[in-house]
Amino acid sequence: MSQPPYPPPPGQPGPESGGGYQPPAAPGSYPPPGGYPPPPGAEAYPPPPTSGAGAFPPPPGTGAYPPPGGAAPQFGAPPAKKKGSALKIVLIVFGVLALLCVGGIGAAVYFGKEKIDQVVDASKITVVEPETLGGRAKASDPALRNSLNGAMGDVPGATASVGAVYGDVQKQDLVMVAAVSSINGSAQSRYDEFSKGIGKGGFNINNLTETDPGPLGGIAKCGDSEMQNIKMAVCVWSDNGSVGMIAMLFKGKAELEKEFIAMRGQVEKKA
Repeated sequence: MSQPPYPPPPGQPGPESGGGYQPPAAPGSYPPPGGYPPPPGAEAYPPPPTSGAGAFPPPPGTGAYPPPGGAAPQFGAPPAKKKGSALKIVLIVFGVLALLCVGGIGAAVYFGKEKIDQVVDASKITVVEPETLGGRAKASDPALRNSLNGAMGDVPGATASVGAVYGDVQKQDLVMVAAVSSINGSAQSRYDEFSKGIGKGGFNINNLTETDPGPLGGIAKCGDSEMQNIKMAVCVWSDNGSVGMIAMLFKGKAELEKEFIAMRGQVEKKA
């Protein structure tokens, strides 16, 4: 007679749950090893996160972790060139030009004092410092503004003097004007003495040719020059009552000639 099956031990699934009766292990065998359960009241620790939300931050002061695989760190753009370097060079140029202009114009006025010609006409001529020159405002930098003012005020024998800088060094658009009015000498004597004066200082004007002096008349010549690796165009004028020079930095002779008559007309005035 067959015996009914033994009921399953407590905690084991019965036949109705689909698990069936599990026979006992054979004598001498051991059950497979399993993990140790956590002690009562303790919870299992989850693995530490490696990325994303909840990841451990890097130690203070070290910044982000370097990219994997030995990738090179990314560096920012190189620092921009200092704007002050261009200004320093321009100041050197204007400083030298100021000395040359004072020497040249001073010589033109002094050595021409005994060559008086048309004094009545000369007395009606003067020079003024316009607020703008050729649409350019006066240079905003104090050093540029003062680079000529003091020097041009010391020309002996001058009835009026102008020394100013206009434009913007960062835009490479700068114009310098230096001029005096005087009743001494003739147009030719002033021009000759001025040319000799600036030439003694080593300032060479290349390709110097006559240009249209405009309605104010007199002598006008323009050419090219260079100083401290900065090219410039230079125009010089002289008439019965004034002598002056306009220098345009970073530009050539042809560009200055286009504006010369208008700029001279802003500086020289005749009653």
